[in-house]
Amino acid sequence: MRIQKYGAGGEKLSQAQMQLFELELLVSEMIEKAESKHAPAHRSTKEAVKHPGRQELPPNLPRVERILPCALDQHVCKRCGKETVVIGYEETSQLDVEPAKYFVLVTKREKRACRSCEDLGVLSAPLPPRIIEKCLASDRIVIDTVVSKYCDHAPLHRQSVILERDIGLKISRATLDGWVLKVGELLVPMVDAMRRQLLSGTYIQADETPVDVQTREGRGKNHQAYLWQYSRPGGIVVFDFRLGRGRDGPRRFLGQFEGILQTDG
Repeated sequence: MRIQKYGAGGEKLSQAQMQLFELELLVSEMIEKAESKHAPAHRSTKEAVKHPGRQELPPNLPRVERILPCALDQHVCKRCGKETVVIGYEETSQLDVEPAKYFVLVTKREKRACRSCEDLGVLSAPLPPRIIEKCLASDRIVIDTVVSKYCDHAPLHRQSVILERDIGLKISRATLDGWVLKVGELLVPMVDAMRRQLLSGTYIQADETPVDVQTREGRGKNHQAYLWQYSRPGGIVVFDFRLGRGRDGPRRFLGQFEGILQTDG
């Protein structure tokens, strides 16, 4: 009655559907009778279930030993008063973790000069290449940000809050977004190589997934974007992000396929 009075037109029950509720008791009784015929005469209330045993920890993990000494009153025998000796250990293993440690990496480049030839100037050790030059964070911090975003599904604004909470350093989401974009630029050649390998085959699967994107012009409303996925069974997967649903994305992707055919003759 509640659905018929307040429900939407598409949710109202017809008379044929209402009759199913009247048949429910009869059907349930028939099922119970059928199951009782096939049930065993004597069934144990407690069936023996073999315990799978204690799960073994991965052998590739490093082992860190912690030795717990006996109490002082255990160092002396209670009967003869002589000092007891260590005859072995009772060993137990637990999975443990060491929280991330943030520190400041100070890089000092050696400077050299010739005292006799001062006109040659000063020579400094070259800086190693970095993902983002003159960036406040090291390469490991940048990589950890990308892994946390795409593997652990931690949004950038949440990572920004975590940094401020753990070490008191405020790094805006826009800055973290710049790190991710720079890593994406460096991965473009790898994606191009994966795309060429995928297009060199004879079979391609394509799929379109709608994605909500936050934009500055949206004023609180997400923009409808699309993520194209190209793959083949058991092969590599290439993603192509598009802000619109136009055919430029698939045409550009398949256009490279035509270029490969012309190159290979």
